[in-house]
Amino acid sequence: MMNPIIIVGGGPVGAVLALILAKAGIPVKILEARPQGASHGDQRALALSFGSRRILDKLGVWTDLSPLATSIQTIHVSQKGSLGRTLLKAGDYQLEALGYVLSYGALSAALEKALSTLPNVEMLFEANAEHIYQDAQEASVSYRMDGEGYLLESNLVVLADGGRSAELAHLERDTKEYGDDALITKVVAELPHHNIAYERFTPEGPIALLPNGERDFSLVWTGKKELIAPLLMLNDDEFLKQFHAQFGDRVGRFLSVGKRVCFPLKMSKLQPTQTPHLVVIGNAAQTMHPVAGQGFNVGLRDAESLAKHILTATPEQLGGVEMLKQYQASRTRDTKGGLLFTDFLVNTFTNDLLGVPRFRSMGLGILDVLKPVKKQLVNKMSFGK
Repeated sequence: MMNPIIIVGGGPVGAVLALILAKAGIPVKILEARPQGASHGDQRALALSFGSRRILDKLGVWTDLSPLATSIQTIHVSQKGSLGRTLLKAGDYQLEALGYVLSYGALSAALEKALSTLPNVEMLFEANAEHIYQDAQEASVSYRMDGEGYLLESNLVVLADGGRSAELAHLERDTKEYGDDALITKVVAELPHHNIAYERFTPEGPIALLPNGERDFSLVWTGKKELIAPLLMLNDDEFLKQFHAQFGDRVGRFLSVGKRVCFPLKMSKLQPTQTPHLVVIGNAAQTMHPVAGQGFNVGLRDAESLAKHILTATPEQLGGVEMLKQYQASRTRDTKGGLLFTDFLVNTFTNDLLGVPRFRSMGLGILDVLKPVKKQLVNKMSFGK
């Protein structure tokens, strides 16, 4: 019997990989640093593409998640201070929705529940990876749990913990610091959202407003640290006033705001290196600006693609250099495209040099009538194509 595949990180990306493998009869062992159930109350909003919803549907977890998700039927893209705008509508592309908004906690709970029903999955909570080694024959992970040290060996170790353990495997990153922060929170609007998501570009940075509940929106407000940091200290009324000045009147007044948190923004990717029997997926492999909601969905596609390569490998090929080369080649276009696409949007729509805003406004207006280009954009956002 083969050694279990070891997955370091039990968040949604690692859990999706484990679920695909376990359902196909492959034994899996997951090392999760957090206590069991610790993530279930996490209300951070995830923007799931339609393609990600299809992955979850195939795994049998979407039925439970569907009542908890808010669909995105329309994406409204605009620029502050200009009339140009672009609308993307699900019905124009024969899609049930362009995407869905769901809490991180709800998705984590559903995936953990599904994994708990499978006999060939062992999920170890409060298991902290300390060192990761690999050579030509196998990889191993040392970890601590309940004060004791343990060592696991496998033909394949998968890092899927958002990058927290990359240094344990001596992996190096290329990182671009944007010098911006993202503030995330939830706001309640005066008017219903009608399942419209808004992407609003301002000279200070992009603002995303995602429908999340009957009248609620999840807000991602990005900008320079010196702009975002003071927003955390404002009282609710003053915060909503400043946000309304940036966003406008499309959904009326904003009535309330939830807890506000912020984090620094960066783009990073692992430097190319040959690591037999060790592979990195999701945010641990590449981190993107949240401007177009690409990062999490790219991570789920990483998991699905890696599972296909594992399931088609022979025992001798599993985790070997050739198998991992084939996996990386299958993901290069999607991951590189996501990194370039989000970086392009940030650089283009925050450039306030003379004349640039006028051309951006014209570009948004022209894009709205270029149906083939809009279709390509929807395919990229929905399926990574």
